[in-house]
Amino acid sequence: MSEQTSDPRLGLRVTHRRYVPYSHAHYAGNLVDGAYSLGLFGDVATEVCIRTDGDEGLFASYSDVQFLAPVRAGDVLEITAEVVRVGSRSRTIDFVVSVVARGRPDLGESAAAVLDEPIRATTATGTVVVPATAQSPAK
Repeated sequence: MSEQTSDPRLGLRVTHRRYVPYSHAHYAGNLVDGAYSLGLFGDVATEVCIRTDGDEGLFASYSDVQFLAPVRAGDVLEITAEVVRVGSRSRTIDFVVSVVARGRPDLGESAAAVLDEPIRATTATGTVVVPATAQSPAK
């Protein structure tokens, strides 16, 4: 078995949930900008690094960022990160933002509903790095 496939950090998943406040809307239709999702990826990546290495780590790069559906104020988002590669100091993480609930202004000013099927809004792959002195893996 290779070191890569036997690493206990490989496959680690971390999930956050976040309500998108109306104060974050920037565009017509209460849309938020794409950078909002990227910021959420940074938050969940920080927890991944803490869990895998006992350090907050630093984001090094994104690749293949895809904005697949709009994110709106009033949405409840689920942000998931999964470690797909472990290097000596780098960790490659796949990210997904899904809309799991959405405001329903058509039904009333404060109406909202949980979606039957989550909407995949944003995906990306990112690389984070941790210091060589980090404890691997964190307990």
